[in-house]
Amino acid sequence: MFDFLSQKFSSLFSSLSDSKRLTEDNIQEAIEQVERALLEADVPYKVVQSFIQQVKSEVIGQKITAQLEPAEQLMAIVHHKIIDFLGGSDITFNFPAPATIMVMGLQGAGKTTTIGKLAHLYKKELAKKGITQNKILLGSIDFYRPAAIDQLEILAKKVGISFYRAVSNNAIIAAKEIDAYAREHGCSVVLLDTAGRLHIDNAMLMELQEVDALLRPSYKLLVLDGMTGQESLPVAQAFDGAIGFNGAILTKMDSDTRGGAAFAFRFVLKKPIVFIGEGEKLEDLSLFYPDRAAERMLGMGDIQTLLEKAEEKIALNEQEKAEQALKAGSFTLQDFADQMAMINQLGSLSQLLKYMPNMGMKISPEMIQRGEVELVKFKAIISSMTPKERLNTALFNERRMERVAQGAGVKVEDVAALLKRFEEAKQYVKLFNK
Repeated sequence: MFDFLSQKFSSLFSSLSDSKRLTEDNIQEAIEQVERALLEADVPYKVVQSFIQQVKSEVIGQKITAQLEPAEQLMAIVHHKIIDFLGGSDITFNFPAPATIMVMGLQGAGKTTTIGKLAHLYKKELAKKGITQNKILLGSIDFYRPAAIDQLEILAKKVGISFYRAVSNNAIIAAKEIDAYAREHGCSVVLLDTAGRLHIDNAMLMELQEVDALLRPSYKLLVLDGMTGQESLPVAQAFDGAIGFNGAILTKMDSDTRGGAAFAFRFVLKKPIVFIGEGEKLEDLSLFYPDRAAERMLGMGDIQTLLEKAEEKIALNEQEKAEQALKAGSFTLQDFADQMAMINQLGSLSQLLKYMPNMGMKISPEMIQRGEVELVKFKAIISSMTPKERLNTALFNERRMERVAQGAGVKVEDVAALLKRFEEAKQYVKLFNK
């Protein structure tokens, strides 16, 4: 997500790093580069012009802060303005229960899959609040796309929640059936998948209007394909004019999208982006934080999200064990292996680097790929060692290295490289403790 803008902005601010102060010339040059980056990211021209004018008005005539470098000062202003454009720092969805949530969107945007992800996230968030008795129900009135209802039923089973298949294939009657079933069975959260089309048409909009008037949903969420860029804006405007909605879910943000839709949506529609989809798995949906998105756009990383992922996916006792090993200074190959396993739980190396400040820009894709291959090798090598060898690398001689290499299916040089890296890691641990 936002990798394109991150690369553009990072190169822009690095070009300012040699400047001793902000001048009219380098300010103008930097602003022109920001403008170019946004246009290349598929942000609409009018939105770009509005953003540039706001940045200019704040930069020009501003008192220069002696403590900040020119690049830092300009970045702080652009950062602040991006957050404003993306919707500020408020989170607009707190997973209410009871609630009926109507999910809308065109075919191909990933609407049905997103509902499954939303159900998974809903269930997890309610559990965090200590609410485990609430029943979540999935229902569909999408009779236009073949197998859409079957797909939703499969997703409900994967998440471990309720599903109801309406008897009628008339959308309005089916919506009544689903609502009646939810009331009868004490379902406090209903996620309703509505019919999409390849294009907006009056029949679809009239159907959605009738369902809206019938159910009076607590929330209406619009699913938009992040890859469509500027084309997503007229789609959103059409839905807003006909039915209205509370917020958007942007899908496919892990793909080749340039982030323009996210940048422009909040400014044009005056509605929040609520969720971002970044992958195919059920857990690949997350709340959208404008301040964190702005940091990633500017190559500042997103440490907060990384910490939340670690807290969610790595057991507390594993975290404490790793911390104790670091503090004690008794760092072993077993600890090294445990830490690699923890990293694997968080995602691939390339995914993790996106959360680290500037790291994604400094390390090439080729280097990342080599690093991922090395991690797989290292895991195989450590798995081929005896418990004693993992705890005491001083035991290693040429014969032991040959045996481990044979067991891991690697060369002796690879085993030697691992041992060398491990010794370097131990030195970092000592420095860290100091």
